[in-house]
Amino acid sequence: MKLHFLGCGGFHPSERRHTACLMIPEAGIVFDAGTAAFRIPSRLQTDELTVFLTHAHLDHILGLTYLLVPLLEGTLKQVRVFAVPAVIAAIREHLFSRPIFPVLPENLIFVDIEQFDSVVFDEGVTVTHFPLVSHPGGSRAYKIELNQGDETHLLAYVTDTTVDGTYDEFIRDVPFLIHECYFSDEEEEIAKGTGHSSTTMVAQLAARVNARKLMLVHVDPRRIDDDPIGIAAAHGIFPETTIADDLMCIDLTGPETLVKN
Repeated sequence: MKLHFLGCGGFHPSERRHTACLMIPEAGIVFDAGTAAFRIPSRLQTDELTVFLTHAHLDHILGLTYLLVPLLEGTLKQVRVFAVPAVIAAIREHLFSRPIFPVLPENLIFVDIEQFDSVVFDEGVTVTHFPLVSHPGGSRAYKIELNQGDETHLLAYVTDTTVDGTYDEFIRDVPFLIHECYFSDEEEEIAKGTGHSSTTMVAQLAARVNARKLMLVHVDPRRIDDDPIGIAAAHGIFPETTIADDLMCIDLTGPETLVKN
């Protein structure tokens, strides 16, 4: 079972990265639906899809509209979208408002995630969530547990937050941490002022919570070079740090090696 990094950038798409979207095709699970969501249909392995949204900013929800065609064609029978009530209301009122996007398919179903401590899938995947408070409007962290036989595999997805200590325990001892890193250390004050993270604070977090590997996403779209965040600073604190690129994937049940898909 693989996790696909469909979009690893923030704010707007760039020549290198589309905005936030991660997918586990075998289980029909997606985290965020930014502009990279156009890549979902070609990777479908299920006829139902479950989308977990972190928050309602456009770079995380715009791709919900891209699911219209597979829903109408029947490639997808149903899409469930889990989010907090305020996010659901914003999407219904604004993204799917008639002047902006006039078609809301009946089989696109919104679910209040606050009604569930966890969401369990037949494929052995369990998703839990935790509120993030430092980003404007708030965000949501997700922890993914994959159980196969006697083996349990854990990873966490945390984006659009400043490292503020409030979610350390939620991700403690999770081996694979996927975390936003929008800014380099030179822009740390901007990061804090906008509810985002910078390089050193994320590396320190990974070390503090006993992660084994750190994958940086939601990077600044103005930077399309190989090192948009000053990764040497991260390596000095947490050597197992990698900057994500679109179309990388990781085998969740095998060796934790990243490959271009």
